[in-house]
Amino acid sequence: MDHLQAIRVFARVVETGSFVRAAQTLQMPTATVSKAIQSLERHLEVKLLERTTRRVSVTEDGAAYYERMRLVLEELTDVEATLGRARSNPRGRLRVDTGGSVASGILIPALPRFRAAYPDIELQLGVTDRTVDLIGENIDCAIRNSATDPALIARRIGALAWTTCASPAYLARHGSPERPDQLLDGSHVVAGYFSARTGRNQPLRFLDAGVPLQIEPPTPISVNESNAHVAVALAGLGLIHTLDFMVRPSIERGVLVPILEQWRPAPQEVYIVYPPSRQLSTKVRVFVEWAMELFATLDRSGTAASR
Repeated sequence: MDHLQAIRVFARVVETGSFVRAAQTLQMPTATVSKAIQSLERHLEVKLLERTTRRVSVTEDGAAYYERMRLVLEELTDVEATLGRARSNPRGRLRVDTGGSVASGILIPALPRFRAAYPDIELQLGVTDRTVDLIGENIDCAIRNSATDPALIARRIGALAWTTCASPAYLARHGSPERPDQLLDGSHVVAGYFSARTGRNQPLRFLDAGVPLQIEPPTPISVNESNAHVAVALAGLGLIHTLDFMVRPSIERGVLVPILEQWRPAPQEVYIVYPPSRQLSTKVRVFVEWAMELFATLDRSGTAASR
């Protein structure tokens, strides 16, 4: 057995936790799997696995070797995926990171179409509001609201409209503000959205006759997750300033009411970013193209873009 195949066998044993299960998934005899591990250990002159009659455990050296080789095997899979028939049938793990609102409100509802088109791609969707290190954390691509990292390739995929809204019950108690500055005098309750990284509330942005206006009103209640932000408004606890697609279904049902619409700010630009090393990856390319079409559909329908 060649050295590269032995590495693949070792990785599968680690991932399955069993020589037998590794052999089954690789469709080879268990004895062949065992010989491959022994050969690899002799070549490296280290013990990679501890084997007993009941279980297989990874040694410290084995764990370190696996982490490095996992990345090598994934890179090799990416390279092979750019060649021949693999270009029309991309396969392998694809790690995509994005924020909670985009994940739950845009990507996940549309994923059945992506899965139907590319059933051999194993999609891992990381949901976080922090700015992840794509290169350091071995992430294939991310959807962000900025394209400021010079180490990454960025492509604009769309724009998302903002909406300020509140429940009918809240508006019955407090009235509807006519100007953004009325949110500063204490007559209204603003439910804020704070950064999980900094702990600071995001300011509210508007346009005053085309001129950007930013205010930071008091926020007696704040959350740091998009669905919870909407839930606060639905409960009548306060008004919120959020991306339109998050609240549009509630507005259409009449359980939330848009306010300050003539002050709506410019749409939020959306980008997909990825490391230069992923530029030729077929699975990244098809996901980028799918995401661009998805956001273009939102633009055309008007449900999540500037009207």
